[in-house]
Amino acid sequence: MPAGVCGCCGPLRPRYKRLVDNIFPEDPKGGLSKSDMEKLTFYAVSAPEKLDRIGAYLAERLSRDVVRHRYGYVVIAMEALDQLLMACHSQSIKPFVESFLHMVAKLLESREPDLQVLGTNSFVKFANIEEDTPSYHRRYDFFVSQFSAMCHSTHEDPETRTRIRVAGIKGLQGVVRKTVNDELQAIIWEPQHMDKLIPSMLFNMQDMDDLDRAGHPSTPSGVGEDGEENPATLAESCFRELLGRAAYGNMNNAVRPVLVHLDNHHLWDPNEFAVSCFRIIMYSIQAQHSHHVIQQVLNHLDNHKKTMPRVRAGIVQVLLETVAIAAKGSVGPTVLEVFNTLLKHLRMSVDFELGDGSRRNSSTSASSTRGKENEERIVQNAIIQTIGFFGGNLPDYQRAEVMMFIMGKVPVYGTPCHTLDSVKIGHQGTKRVQTMLLSSLIMVTSGFKSKSMAAALPPPFLDPLFSISLMEDSELRQLVLEILHNIIDRHDNRAKLRGIRIIPNVASLKIKREKISKQDVAFMKKHGQQLYRHIYLGCKEEDNVHKNFELLFTTLAILTIELANEEVVIDLIRLSIALQDMALANDENMPMFIRCGVMALVAAYLNFLSQMVANPPFCQHVSKVIELRNMDAPYLLPEHVFRDKCPLPESLDKDERLLYFQTLDMSECLSGPGYNTERLSVPYVPQVTVVYTVGKILHRCMQTSRDRLTRRKSYVDTISLQVDIMSNNLPDKTQLAEEITFETLKKAIDTTGLEEQEREKRRQVMEKFQKAPFEEIAAHCESKANMLHDRLAQIFELTIRPPPSPSGVASISAGHTQHQSVPIYEMKFPDLCVY
Repeated sequence: MPAGVCGCCGPLRPRYKRLVDNIFPEDPKGGLSKSDMEKLTFYAVSAPEKLDRIGAYLAERLSRDVVRHRYGYVVIAMEALDQLLMACHSQSIKPFVESFLHMVAKLLESREPDLQVLGTNSFVKFANIEEDTPSYHRRYDFFVSQFSAMCHSTHEDPETRTRIRVAGIKGLQGVVRKTVNDELQAIIWEPQHMDKLIPSMLFNMQDMDDLDRAGHPSTPSGVGEDGEENPATLAESCFRELLGRAAYGNMNNAVRPVLVHLDNHHLWDPNEFAVSCFRIIMYSIQAQHSHHVIQQVLNHLDNHKKTMPRVRAGIVQVLLETVAIAAKGSVGPTVLEVFNTLLKHLRMSVDFELGDGSRRNSSTSASSTRGKENEERIVQNAIIQTIGFFGGNLPDYQRAEVMMFIMGKVPVYGTPCHTLDSVKIGHQGTKRVQTMLLSSLIMVTSGFKSKSMAAALPPPFLDPLFSISLMEDSELRQLVLEILHNIIDRHDNRAKLRGIRIIPNVASLKIKREKISKQDVAFMKKHGQQLYRHIYLGCKEEDNVHKNFELLFTTLAILTIELANEEVVIDLIRLSIALQDMALANDENMPMFIRCGVMALVAAYLNFLSQMVANPPFCQHVSKVIELRNMDAPYLLPEHVFRDKCPLPESLDKDERLLYFQTLDMSECLSGPGYNTERLSVPYVPQVTVVYTVGKILHRCMQTSRDRLTRRKSYVDTISLQVDIMSNNLPDKTQLAEEITFETLKKAIDTTGLEEQEREKRRQVMEKFQKAPFEEIAAHCESKANMLHDRLAQIFELTIRPPPSPSGVASISAGHTQHQSVPIYEMKFPDLCVY
């Protein structure tokens, strides 16, 4: 009886179990039974409500086979599952997928590499299936963790290790494809998942990069279903795909793990891999998201402000790469923030380079100090290159703003508020910062084209630039001139004018020029004298070298090409004659090299100018002087004086008139229409405008205090006129003209006898503000402010006082108001008032 019962149990098994059992042959080496698999597939399609039971039973058999190490049946079960997944797309597939994922998880948890690879391949096939409806409850946390662990496999056998890593990367790629487009699976972008996904890809990219640098042959790393595959290449492809799918709100979570990985593996020095990673990032993401990446790198740079110089240099170079790619596209609102952060780190780098007493104690060796300075120079050069490259690729309207922004950061002695604390970093540090910021300005202004000089050189930019041009440092003056060249030279003629020389045929240079516009004419009328004055003062600096004279010649030539009309030509000739007279008179005891260099500069420029104006008599006069110099005084020509070991005379003979350019001769040459030659007879003197309005008086008070520290030892930059305000009215124009004459101005300018006093005075002022107590400085400033307020009160009283009338004028005497009658013909009206 019991045997009969047992004999009836077989046919009572559910049909789906019998169909599943039939696909497994007695010998697993025979593989999946195709005919039985077709029957199972037809049954599943015909009765989709049985799919979940089929999946559960297959999962049960697979788990049992895995435990019993019957791996042949495991392979058959997974193959059956794959075919069922590909054939069934009904609503009932959801429970079947859960069974499928459970079986894949069982395989991934196994320690057998073959089973891990088998489970990964099945998951990849599942990831490529597009489901009709989203899943509300399915999560892939386990798969992200397991695939990430496989990407870091350390199996002993290199081939097996490569297979596992390739499988892990493919699994991650499958997770990304399955979840990234599903709005319900946005959880994949959360930090806990990105912190596993991104480092796993970077680890494989980095590992292959290390092998390549070590000189290993680039043979195929592993074999997959599609042939030979390389983990690094596959990881890079997955990395690009992930970044390409990143939305606006997910960029920060995608970039932050990259920075953390580079920190943990010390990949900023050397930074080839870091640069490669961010190139991939910038080219993979959408263009409008570029500013997110730049912002992340900037924040990371702020977090590493106290790390080793080479690490900071590596981060800055990465920033340069990101900026270089993003500059042509959308940078967003971070333009000025980029420059502000870089300038802040530039300042900190100078602090670290120069150091203070605590960082440079006696225990620090000279070699380590020099090494630290060299490393900080690497940081500074990287920052300058980044600033220049970024600014140079911006549109002109943004570049003008950046130029103003950088110029506002340049420390200028005496400015009421400079952004860099020159007192803290000292003279050497201030010079370093000035040099680097001006170098970055050169790169920013390179290729800058402005239709109007007034827009390119506004006073807030031009004034501090010229203040730096008057400093006693030839390198800084060279940088200022190069910046002016970049801005003024709008037709790229500078390369044709390179090198100071006597050009025999200017027409052969094929110089490009246009007719000067009305806006530029107005600019020269307003700022021309300022340009001439700083060229004049820059020529007689004792530390000038050959390059300074070359740049001065180029400056004069570019001014002639871009901004010279008939009036400006006359002014430039007057300036040239004034330079010649200055070198001859030598009232300031200049070295003979400087005197001969100035004479050579004048000769080279007048030769260029005479050919540019195309005036034959003018050209003939200049050529005659140059020929005589070639024979009798070659040291007055640029080809000779700037040669090494050129013999120089002990003095210049003023009586040799034929060796010098004569104002009378040039006036006769230019006597034709168009040129006001009468102005040539007026000697050029650097002009200082004297203004009497109250607003200008206030401005001059501040300007005088600022320029006092940057004043040249041979020239007083600002003439401070002390006017005693009388209680009646201001002096009239006739009295003022009698008091301020040419001799008066000449005596005021001549300060050669006060050279040592000025230096001592400046030293005392600097020492006082550095060492004096705060209360003493505050009291000193308060007294000056009170004096200024008193003078202004007197001026305002005079300007707002009602005009005198014949009936009488109110005056104060001994505290009582008295009215005195004044005849009309004796009344004197103030110049500041108009009735």
